Amino acid sequence: MLNRPVALAALCAIAVATPACANEVNVYSYREQKLIQPLFEAFTKDTGIKVNTISASSGLEQRIKTEGANSPADVLLTVDIGRIQDAIDAGITQPIKSAVLDQAVAKPYRDPDGNWYGISMRARVVYASKERVPQTAITYEELADPKWKGKICIRSGQHMYNNALFAAYLARHGEAKTEEWLKGVKANLAQKPSGGDREVARDIAAGKCDIGLGNTYYWALMNDKEADRKPWAAATKVILPNFEGGGTHVNLSAVVLARHAPNKDSAIKLMEWLVGEHAQHLYADMNYEYPLLSEVKVNPTIASYGTLKPDTLPLAEVARNKKGAANLVDKVGFDN
Repeated sequence: MLNRPVALAALCAIAVATPACANEVNVYSYREQKLIQPLFEAFTKDTGIKVNTISASSGLEQRIKTEGANSPADVLLTVDIGRIQDAIDAGITQPIKSAVLDQAVAKPYRDPDGNWYGISMRARVVYASKERVPQTAITYEELADPKWKGKICIRSGQHMYNNALFAAYLARHGEAKTEEWLKGVKANLAQKPSGGDREVARDIAAGKCDIGLGNTYYWALMNDKEADRKPWAAATKVILPNFEGGGTHVNLSAVVLARHAPNKDSAIKLMEWLVGEHAQHLYADMNYEYPLLSEVKVNPTIASYGTLKPDTLPLAEVARNKKGAANLVDKVGFDN
């Protein structure tokens, strides 16, 4: 277990050269540094509070748990409802009490017990061939329709983005129907699940499949900022699917207040700032995510997909079904 003064000094040294961590906040983040640094710089400019960050692709919940009461972590910034649930299960959270957050974040996008709050949304959507797919609407249930046999590309069914969608399906339809649906989707795959969301667009462009699942922001990044991948976006279109009788499945970037946060006041200030208009505009335009504040406009590229109608199923309920969804993926041999 780390000594807290030593751990704090180490974190400060990683982030910025300062003699002490006064008037600062320490963030453990699953977001790429380059994506969030402009946000934190804007927060510091607005408030005078410095932000020290450690970024990683996995294991931050366990790291905070291992550090225990000596952990320097104030905030955990997550990118998926599954990781939010992992933080709760690891016992590293504490309830956040903030009228600002309660007012800004609608109930489906925060924990009923206050352990986490969403700060932005992304949707799990269909990428489709412009040339071979004339339809402009689709349901998630339809992905199991035999008309798509040999025409679907997808990344691993155990990846957290697909796991969240499958967990939402499970919460809506129950175990038996979800198992049947997963078997149907598997039967429609053009190839073994592999790669990431960008590679789904690549394979559609190459004619290996006609449709696939991806997050909203990847297509926007390919179209607007990634010149070598722009042809993949040019060959595809984004369709906002919905559940039968419901809306489009969304996932969250969210914040968690660490159980032993040494800078609790600064941490809550950061969380409140992230749901404010300034930060929400930055999220919308830099990260291509949907803002949680209705008065903040969606980035034009994201808006070109059509009007998002998020499913009303609470994300906390989705999180509770993620283990069951993972078990069903293994049961049907989805990735085999």
